[in-house]
Amino acid sequence: MPELDERKAAILRAVVEEYIETAQPVGSGHVARAQQISVSSATVRNDMAVLEAEGYLRQPHTSAGRVPTDKGYRFFVDHVGGPTNLGSAQAQEVRAFFARAHGELEHVLHKTSQLLSHLTDYAAVVVGPPHEVATIRSLQLVGLAPRVALAVLVMSNGVVEKFTVELADDTGDERVAAASGHLNATLVGRTLADLPPIPATGDQATDRTVAAALHALRAPGPDHEADHVFVGGASRMAAAFDAVETVREVLGILEEQLVVVSLLRDVLDRGLSVAIGTEHGIEQLAECSVVVAPYEIEGERAGSIGVLGPTRMNYPQALAAVAVVSRRLGHRLSEG
Repeated sequence: MPELDERKAAILRAVVEEYIETAQPVGSGHVARAQQISVSSATVRNDMAVLEAEGYLRQPHTSAGRVPTDKGYRFFVDHVGGPTNLGSAQAQEVRAFFARAHGELEHVLHKTSQLLSHLTDYAAVVVGPPHEVATIRSLQLVGLAPRVALAVLVMSNGVVEKFTVELADDTGDERVAAASGHLNATLVGRTLADLPPIPATGDQATDRTVAAALHALRAPGPDHEADHVFVGGASRMAAAFDAVETVREVLGILEEQLVVVSLLRDVLDRGLSVAIGTEHGIEQLAECSVVVAPYEIEGERAGSIGVLGPTRMNYPQALAAVAVVSRRLGHRLSEG
């Protein structure tokens, strides 16, 4: 249940919404003129003093208006400032983007981070699906030259990888095709960490081609070991914060992929969609909030997306944008 009565909640909402809009301390006179407030300025002043005493507001300077605290933003998000609907122009932008979002997974995720940043005016982060939980959807071998074939690996998380396979002199297109079919029959549905023994076909040239493809498939590579992290709109941080040092620290965090991935996962693991100020536990981001949502591929949680901005971010807009984009991204990747 809300910790504030209806009038104080309305006053807090008016302060938060005005501060989000202007970044200036909010006075009682402005609050009293707000549409949802129907009491005198004196009553508003008294209630704002109570809100300050209870930790929802603070007064940055003597005789100045009030600004919300992290506690005030939390009440706003949980009780009065939930997600709205995207505007018609933004909704059309999202539909148009995913209608043409095709190609390799990395390209789609990179462009998605840029879309989300454009919708919110904050830095956007998209974490790609982890490789270790994805299963093989298909593996195709295509002859390129007498001794070289191209292997195209398609994973259930949407990742498409290509690698070359060295062939013996006597391998022909027929045996490359036979090896491709044999590999698909055995490997589809398995993870890269759980590749089964491949039964022999009875044809030595085909079996050598299968073995060469498996060797290339098992070769370690950076893509198998790290999460893909895509950051869009990092430059928008400069406009979101007044202090240059804060901007520098935020940009530094965004360059540390492991920290970014851990941050989004921790917020989701705590059952939250918003972490405000010090709630996320990263000192350098004490003046930031994170709005995050998971996305699913074929009904399974695959990755996460989020926006990072100042604590005075427009929470209803950010929540709406993250929710819509995460849902549409999951649908697009599930379609393949």
